[in-house]
Amino acid sequence: MQRFSQSPTDPAFVQNPYPFYDKTRASGDFVWWEDYAMACAVSHKSVHAVLRDRRMGRECPPELAPAIPDALRPFYDIEAHSMLELEPPRHTRLRGLVLRAFTSRTIAALAPQITQLCHDLVDRFPAGPFDLLTAYAQPVPVVTIARLLGVPEDRADDLLRWSNAMVAMYQARRTPQIEAAAITASAEFADFMRGYISVRRKTPTDDLISNLIAAEEDGERLTTDELITTCILLLNAGHEATVHTLGNGTKTLLELGIRTITDASVEEIIRHDPPLHMFTRWVYEDVEICGQHFKRGDQIACLLGAANRDPAVYADPATFDPARKGPQNTSFGGGIHFCVGAPLARLELKIALEVLFARCPDMKLAAPPVYGDVYHFHGLTRLMVTPT
Repeated sequence: MQRFSQSPTDPAFVQNPYPFYDKTRASGDFVWWEDYAMACAVSHKSVHAVLRDRRMGRECPPELAPAIPDALRPFYDIEAHSMLELEPPRHTRLRGLVLRAFTSRTIAALAPQITQLCHDLVDRFPAGPFDLLTAYAQPVPVVTIARLLGVPEDRADDLLRWSNAMVAMYQARRTPQIEAAAITASAEFADFMRGYISVRRKTPTDDLISNLIAAEEDGERLTTDELITTCILLLNAGHEATVHTLGNGTKTLLELGIRTITDASVEEIIRHDPPLHMFTRWVYEDVEICGQHFKRGDQIACLLGAANRDPAVYADPATFDPARKGPQNTSFGGGIHFCVGAPLARLELKIALEVLFARCPDMKLAAPPVYGDVYHFHGLTRLMVTPT
C-alpha cells in the first residue's frame, strides 16, 4: 500500500483534513499513514468492510497488550469495563444490558424535554455576538444525557470538564499534562458516579441509572465498576460527538443559508463534516480485505471522514446536499460497535436545529469559525454568531 506522511496536528490539516483524504483515497482502499505507523482504510468500501468484519475488533490481542503505567491506572481501570473497548462475550453482555435500559421508547420520550431545553437556551441568547457552542451546542447534549441518566444537571459544568479531560487522551496532541488532567478527571468522575449509583441502589427512580442497576441478562447484572464505566461512557460519548456535530452542522447551514431541517439534512450534516474521523480495529487472524493482506496483531484505522467523502458512493461528496440519497454514512461506526446513542444524537440534532432556526431565522456568523486541534475528533473551538 502507498505510504503518506501528514501530521494530524498540522494547522492546515486541522482546519481541513479532506484534501489529505482525497489524496490518499486516490491511491487505493488502504494506505499506510507514517505518522501513526498504521494501515488506514480510506474508501467507503474498505471502512464498511473493516467495521463489520468479526475477524477484527476493538480489544487488543492479549499477547500485544502493553503494560499500563501505574500513574495512568485510574483512567485505564475505567476503560477496562467499557463496552466500546471490549469484544464478545463481555461486549455482548454489557451492550445487551445497556440496550434493555436505553430503549427507543425511552429516547422518544425525551423529545418534549429537549424541545423545551432548546427554547430555554435561546431565551437566554444575548443581543450581540456570542459563542453558540457554549450557549447552545454544549448544554443541549450534556443536560439531556444528565437528565436521562438521572444525575443533577446543575453538575453539567463538572461533567463537561471531566469529559473533555478524559477524551483528550484519544487526541493526537496528547501530552503528559493532558494525561495528568485525565487522571484527575477519571478519579473525580468515578467517585461522583460511585456515590450517585449508591444512592440509586437504595432509592431507585425512573432514570437510566436506576434502569441499568435493575437490568438483567441471563440472571446477571452490571457490577458497580461496570455501572460506573457505562455511565461515564454514555456521558462522554453522549455529548462529545453531538457538540461537535451540532457546531459543525450549524456552521455549514449558516454558510450556505439553509434553514429548513429534515431527517435527510440531519443525516447529511452527520456525513458531511463528522465529529470523529478515526476509529481503529485490531486484526485477530490473517485476513484479506479489498485485496490487501493483514495478519494477527495488525491495527487498522478506519478513516470515517474519508469514507464519508468517497466519490465512488456519493456524487460530488464535498458538496452539502440536504436532500442527498446514498448508502449509510460511517459516522456512527458499524458492526457490533455501532453507536448505541445514534437515535438520541439524531433526535437532539433535529430538535436543536429546528428550534434554533425557527427562533433565530436571521442568525449570521460573526467571525470565521476555527476548528480545534483535537484530531481524531473534528470540532470547532467556538462558533461566534449574531442572532439577528
